[in-house]
Order: sequence, then C-alpha cells, then structure tokens
Amino acid sequence: MFQIRLHGRGGQGVVTSAEMLSLAAFTEGHYAQAFPSFGSERTGAPVVAFARVSDHQIRREPITEPDAVLIQDRTLLESVNVFSGLTENAYVLLNSSQTPEELGLADLVNRLPKGHVITLPATKFAMERIGRPLPGAAMLAGFAALTGKLKLESVQQAFMTRYKGKVAQANADLASDAFN
Repeated sequence: MFQIRLHGRGGQGVVTSAEMLSLAAFTEGHYAQAFPSFGSERTGAPVVAFARVSDHQIRREPITEPDAVLIQDRTLLESVNVFSGLTENAYVLLNSSQTPEELGLADLVNRLPKGHVITLPATKFAMERIGRPLPGAAMLAGFAALTGKLKLESVQQAFMTRYKGKVAQANADLASDAFN
C-alpha cells in the first residue's frame, strides 16, 4: 500500500486533489481511497486530505506514516508539521518556484533518498492554464512524474471524468505541463 498526505489551504482544491488521485489510481486498476480531515472549515484555513493506493482491498484508518506528502501551500511549512511521520523513502512535492534548499529544507533533502524532495511551481502553471490558483492537477501530475505510481494519462482521465468541456481540457493540459 502507498499512502499520500496532501496539505493545503481551504479553497485550493486539496480534497478534490485527493479524490482525483484515487480516481486516477482506480482507472489503472488499483484499489484506492481518499478522505479529508477538516478543522476549521473556512477559506484559507489549513486543510489535510489523504489518499491510499493498493493492489489489495484497503481498510480505512488514519495515515500516520505517509509514503508521500504533497504540499500545495508553502506557507504551511511555518505553521503545520507537514513532514511528520514520513517513511525513510518518502517523497515530498512542494508547490513553490524556489528550490527545497532555498526554502530551508536542506536537512530533509539530505535525509531522504536523492530526488525524493522536489518543488514544482504548480500555482504558476495553474494561473497560466486555467486562470485560477488551483494547483491540484499540476500537483497530481508532479506526483505521478516524481513517484512513477500513476500514469499522466490516468491523472488527465480523472479530471476529464470529474469535469467537462473547457475546464476538463484545461486541467488535462495543466497536468501535462507539470508532468513534463
């Protein structure tokens, strides 16, 4: 089983991203689940969502030792322990134009395997493609590229299933930009 924790702020589509990740995994024939964890339910409040992907049936229980963490808002680095419980081979994907080292994450980069901590300007890509600061499609495509756990086409198909028309196509194009 591969467990993913997604961090962001209310209004950034964190819960939707977890759902799209599980839908993409399901499309590839895996068992998958996604679920949110809410505190204060308001725009801008910290939000956490979880996803699991497995080749076997999944029981629902908290994810305390994630294999991957996706952080959609870098300001959470200062207020939430987004790296708690990471496994020794975990992946970290952070929405930022700065490098992990520029963000003060050199210790994390050195602790995890080479290439497992990367940044991706997901919001920048989203603004260019969809005109809104919704980094979900970019982050999921970045996750797919970073881990190899999903195919780009599955991420795109998840968005094409959930949305229709221009919105679906813009998110699919955004995913392609981020994956590449």
